[in-house]
Amino acid sequence: MMSRRVGVIGTGYLGKGISMSIEGQKDLQLSRVLTRRNLYHCTEFPYPELLTNAVNELIEHSDIVVDCSGDVLYGTEMVDQVMNAGIPVVTLNADMQLTSGSYLAAKGLITEAEGDQPGSLAALHENVTQMGFRPLVYGNVKGFLNLNPKREDMVYWGNKQGLSLDMVTSFTDGTKVQLEQALVANGLGLDIAATGLLGLPTDAIEDVAHTLAETAKRMGSPISDYILSRQAPPGVFIIAEHDQRQQPYLSYFKMGEGPYYNIVTPFHLCHLEAMKTINRVLNGGGVLLNNSTNPTISVAAVAKRKLLSGERIYKASGSFEFRGTAIRINDHPNHIPIGLLNCAVLRRDLEEGQIVQFDDVEIPESLAWKAWNEVMGLRPIEQVG
Repeated sequence: MMSRRVGVIGTGYLGKGISMSIEGQKDLQLSRVLTRRNLYHCTEFPYPELLTNAVNELIEHSDIVVDCSGDVLYGTEMVDQVMNAGIPVVTLNADMQLTSGSYLAAKGLITEAEGDQPGSLAALHENVTQMGFRPLVYGNVKGFLNLNPKREDMVYWGNKQGLSLDMVTSFTDGTKVQLEQALVANGLGLDIAATGLLGLPTDAIEDVAHTLAETAKRMGSPISDYILSRQAPPGVFIIAEHDQRQQPYLSYFKMGEGPYYNIVTPFHLCHLEAMKTINRVLNGGGVLLNNSTNPTISVAAVAKRKLLSGERIYKASGSFEFRGTAIRINDHPNHIPIGLLNCAVLRRDLEEGQIVQFDDVEIPESLAWKAWNEVMGLRPIEQVG
């Protein structure tokens, strides 16, 4: 069988990892890797002969494209062009999904990859619902949280782990988990229990399972959330009910006495597991998880410190000025998604802890901004320049 051609967007940490993984698959061929960097400066990339700065070249040589850009504005532009050519997209870019993914989902096939937590939860959802479980809580496991980390600490950990400064900062201040669980909520039709999620601290999932399940029962809807635990495995979990007649069997299977059962995937291997989603799409399996075409949850930008009118914000997600917090869109209809707060200028002062509104900033026009407006039906706002 002829190998299917897989293009990649991005040459960073995940782009490099997924390119090597694709090359290890017997039925897949790494075809082109799109980058914004000067090709002569990509000396550490393992396949320099496949690098290109031209999205048209990527499109011409790809049957499917994987977005690992980690950038909302650039990622939206590139993915839009790929989808306009009728090529399906697999992504590990939850920030882009939350900002423009609903617009893109209306155009064609875009799906989050298994391996990152949202895709792993979607895969676990398929598994447990086929077994007859009725999920109440879709959970992410986070080991550490510091809402306002110091720059020098983030530089140290970024260098130690081989991650960019904005990536390690968004992990640490909780922005990443907020984005991931908001995507899960939209993609699987869930609610959230509170602005910013609950994030219950615990040594073990079972210690808070009853509290989380009862919260979902009171709300009358399954919820998306996370726990904060240094002891729990670094994966994802679902807390679910089952037919009471199955209780003796589940007890025998060492699942506990019920009525709530914890089903855990004790790992998430990011780009390594993404191969399953690439093959799923190429074999006609369809979407694993996207932001839906009618999202109800977003991630707003929250000021980490007092900010002054006239300050320019180059990138909010993973910055030392803002962090992300999950919100219901109906509760904050004028909020600005953190992914749009790039190259923006503040119109007025912001206090620490304040959720940023569109009226607070001037932002440059972009496809991502247009995509958000189209999905939300927002009024036009003043642009920079």
